[in-house]
Amino acid sequence: MRRPIAKFVLMSLLLGGTAAQAAERVGDFSLLDQDGVFHHMAWYDDHKAIAFLVQVNGSADTRAAMADYQSLAGRFAQDGVAFMLLNPLGEERASVKADAGALGTELPILIDDAQIVAEAMGVDKSGEAFLYDPRSFTILYRGSVDGLNAAVEDLVAGRSVSTPSVAMHGAPVSYSARDAQREAGVSYSRDVAPILAQNCATCHRQGGIAPFAMDSHAMVQGWSPMIREVLMTKRMPPGQIDPHVGHFSNDYVLAVEDQQKLIHWIEAGAQKDGDVDPLANLEWPATKWALGEPDLIIQVPPQTIPATGVLDYITVEVPIELDRDRWVRASQYLPGDRTVLHHTLNELVAPGARRTGFLGGGDPDQANITAYIPGAEPAIEPPNTGGLLKVGSTLRLQLHYTTNGKETVDASEIGVWFYPDDQIPQERMSGQCACIFPMGWTNIPPYDPAFEQSKSVVLKQDVYMQSFLPHMHFRGKSMRFTAYYPDGREEALINIANYNYNWQIAYQLEEPKFLPAGTRIEAVGTYDNSTQNKANPDPAREVPWGDQSWDEMFFGAMSWKNADQLSSR
Repeated sequence: MRRPIAKFVLMSLLLGGTAAQAAERVGDFSLLDQDGVFHHMAWYDDHKAIAFLVQVNGSADTRAAMADYQSLAGRFAQDGVAFMLLNPLGEERASVKADAGALGTELPILIDDAQIVAEAMGVDKSGEAFLYDPRSFTILYRGSVDGLNAAVEDLVAGRSVSTPSVAMHGAPVSYSARDAQREAGVSYSRDVAPILAQNCATCHRQGGIAPFAMDSHAMVQGWSPMIREVLMTKRMPPGQIDPHVGHFSNDYVLAVEDQQKLIHWIEAGAQKDGDVDPLANLEWPATKWALGEPDLIIQVPPQTIPATGVLDYITVEVPIELDRDRWVRASQYLPGDRTVLHHTLNELVAPGARRTGFLGGGDPDQANITAYIPGAEPAIEPPNTGGLLKVGSTLRLQLHYTTNGKETVDASEIGVWFYPDDQIPQERMSGQCACIFPMGWTNIPPYDPAFEQSKSVVLKQDVYMQSFLPHMHFRGKSMRFTAYYPDGREEALINIANYNYNWQIAYQLEEPKFLPAGTRIEAVGTYDNSTQNKANPDPAREVPWGDQSWDEMFFGAMSWKNADQLSSR
């Protein structure tokens, strides 16, 4: 009997590829699907498992397995098993959507642009099925869809999966980047350190806002398991948006090749090469200001924040001391204690001018002095663009604080940079907010994982769009902006697929986008009021509009330049 058994084992290895990996830990991960929806595996930890079918465009293996897989999805939809597909080649989104239509499925297809998830799972053939545990982040089963049926039945019945791998045939999945990097090798000094220096070390340094400094190989190697996790889940770099919609200068998405290099280096042991450590030799400006020492520093009156309690908004007025009118090109808000400062709203009041409120709408020639929101960057005007800060102006600030368990003092500062006296910028910024206020608000139902609200703005004149800034609170999940043109066309402008309350960023278009008068811009925000939202203060609550972070807001702010402004001056 030994020879037949040995022959069977050999056949299983040949046909099953990496079937032995069925019990190995993949780790947590996040991917976007064919519709730009963000899927984080840990969010599904209330499910027994997540099933995946490997989808490759035009694959006969995927097509042959699809009907049975779709049937399983229907049978077990109410039994705590989520069903998805995985595109391991990172194929173009529109073509994946087209293939989904040809397959007759509306199931989410997660697209692995960098192939790092497919590698971790050991995907090696099209049409293969996987069963993944979103709590232990392990593969419970891999093989044919027929075998998946039995595995899901075991799981739903409360049994361990009796057959964790089943041999199957399928067209091989290629990993050209992995193979090339294995051939060339990934070097810490040549490859890894420059990626970290450019994308991470600005915050991850001594005195930076991140929790540890990437200032040596030893430090990075020690943190490498965490670095792998935050890369796989897309927690870092923070504030990432959908890279397939629009082109933004600050999308914070690591290049696919950089993701692959970092992951491959970590999984190979995060080894150092050479005698010189590039991260140990990084130099940083001595100033705390992003653009060097400001021309003007506005001192916000210090505020003593108690250890506990709910605090009313605080309004302060700060006279701005100038000896002459100046044109502003940039400003930066430095919080004194970012652990308690929730956000600010600013209103610049020129001498003799009528107040317009904290949401703006006044003189377009007036300077913009930036407010503070979590994750905010310096507000830098585009070239030849700015506003005038007049002598005798007053800055009104509305300050929102939250307590953190200990008494502290917030002494914030605002840095302002001016144009040279002989340089007058000729262009002005404008914009509008697709905002929902209490009168138009619909309360978010308890336990709803994907409640949508929307608001539109219709352009009264031709504009060049510059940036988008979403604002929601802890239940905010995503926000999309879409243009509906007068000729009937529509175009996605930006997709903040994984909104994070801690990183509210004004996303700057690489090139201003022309939008004609009459275009309707719709902002659609999604809220997660479920128990799966780990930041949710109370999923059982019907959530109203409100200033405090346990309530909700909807701001879809846009900045643009009016297209005719030069000819009108």
